[in-house]
Amino acid sequence: MPAKSIPSFWASAFCFITYPLAICFIYPTSMSLTHDLLLADLQQQFAAAILQTEMPANVAPDQLTLTLHRDGVLPILRYLKAHAQFQFNFLTDICGAHYPDNEPSREFAVVYHLHSWTNNYRLRLKTYCSRTDCSVPSAVSVFPSANWQERETYDFYGIQFAEHPDLRRILNVDEMNFFPLRKEYPLEEQTRTDKNDKMFGR
Repeated sequence: MPAKSIPSFWASAFCFITYPLAICFIYPTSMSLTHDLLLADLQQQFAAAILQTEMPANVAPDQLTLTLHRDGVLPILRYLKAHAQFQFNFLTDICGAHYPDNEPSREFAVVYHLHSWTNNYRLRLKTYCSRTDCSVPSAVSVFPSANWQERETYDFYGIQFAEHPDLRRILNVDEMNFFPLRKEYPLEEQTRTDKNDKMFGR
């Protein structure tokens, strides 16, 4: 096919190497998905669930970030994954964050990073919860890989994931009775006796 007749697609490739051969699978990738198109569609479908839209310059200036009501997280995840054009088929990560200076209802955040391989487009979703009601719906029913990611978020921040099939610690010991990435502990262990401050210029 002559180059001038190829529509506005980019080619993406996945390769693996088996010496002495390299085998690549090449597939077309549409580059037509834009922030405006995605946002307009989501606002039409889920206006009540979208609380804020932003593109934080200090994090990822070209990455759309949506803050959602927590009850809207699962419906939007399902919609984005099943959408014939958007095809957000990969959950890159789920992580937590603690903002002790925020208003109480926004003290803890859960952040979802999605990737549409077909469109080479990344999207960030956020939702907030309070210390007294620190629970969001589990995404395992949409993305099975969320299982361990939610366990890690629970392990370090104490955020609960409703209807998670096995919510327990994954990196720290089960006997630990605190959540170490919450910003409510000293930066250094205050009971250590094995460190001489003189060795650290103090």
